[in-house]
Amino acid sequence: MDVEVLDYELPPELIAQHPASRRDASRLLVYDRATGAVRHRRFSELGEELAGELVVVNDTRVVPARIPIESPRGEVLLLERVGDDVWEGLARPTRRLRAGRSYGRVELIEHLGDGRWRLRIAGDPAGETPLPPYITEPLADPERYQTVYAREPGSAAAPTAGLHFTPELLASLRVERVTLHVGLDTFRPVGERRLEEHRIHGERYAVDPAAWSRIEAAGRVLAVGTTTVRVLETVAQGGPLVGRTELFILPGFAFRRTNTLLTNFHLPRSTLLALVMAFAGVEETLRLYRLAIEERYRFYSFGDAMLVR
Repeated sequence: MDVEVLDYELPPELIAQHPASRRDASRLLVYDRATGAVRHRRFSELGEELAGELVVVNDTRVVPARIPIESPRGEVLLLERVGDDVWEGLARPTRRLRAGRSYGRVELIEHLGDGRWRLRIAGDPAGETPLPPYITEPLADPERYQTVYAREPGSAAAPTAGLHFTPELLASLRVERVTLHVGLDTFRPVGERRLEEHRIHGERYAVDPAAWSRIEAAGRVLAVGTTTVRVLETVAQGGPLVGRTELFILPGFAFRRTNTLLTNFHLPRSTLLALVMAFAGVEETLRLYRLAIEERYRFYSFGDAMLVR
């Protein structure tokens, strides 16, 4: 498939800069694949749209991973812990940085290419919330970039479909947890002309054996977010319960354990949009995105959500 399939035009004012005043006050576009019907709901009404699905969430927690450095002025963005005090991360300005030197709390060990470094930082990161670059306004409460069920620290970005849940809404549903620590490569634009040529860097995941038994036995499974889908489908294809996944889901993929998908609206040319197209259909997804733009839905991390049944 040509990468142009993932293109669409989004008015800049529809990029949400702040979360909704209440998490479940965001809008919910509901699409029924069997009938083609579309409904416009509030996220608080999610339970009314389900048919007994087991709701599976990704309980990763975002690390305060953005660490400013003073000389030269720049920053380090932690991506993944690979040892007790050793991380992989992005550092800029890369051309002015040197391996073996310390910049504030950060010691750069080895340049891995493309702005990536192996680095050491003692203790907890204690940096700033790593908001995506398209959010240009400050976040008053950093907890709004965490899900209410976030438990396992390790992500460089939030699994944003889960940001809409409140404890009350969660308590009204049958819920199971998996963990996938989100790296920035998930959101990295596809640079190759053909989608099949793009490669995703591995991301760490873990599923409790008892949780997988319940997921396997469920009649229907609702995956909250694309990261949850990648865990479910990796294990359903025979992957281990703990490991790394490089699964890149493209149109034509045969889903084995995802019956319903809850997701936000994603950036053009992203692997996340490709996954949604694999689940909902290419033309159907483009139609739904056009409709969401016409209806003035809010897009990206702090935006509204879509339920595909």
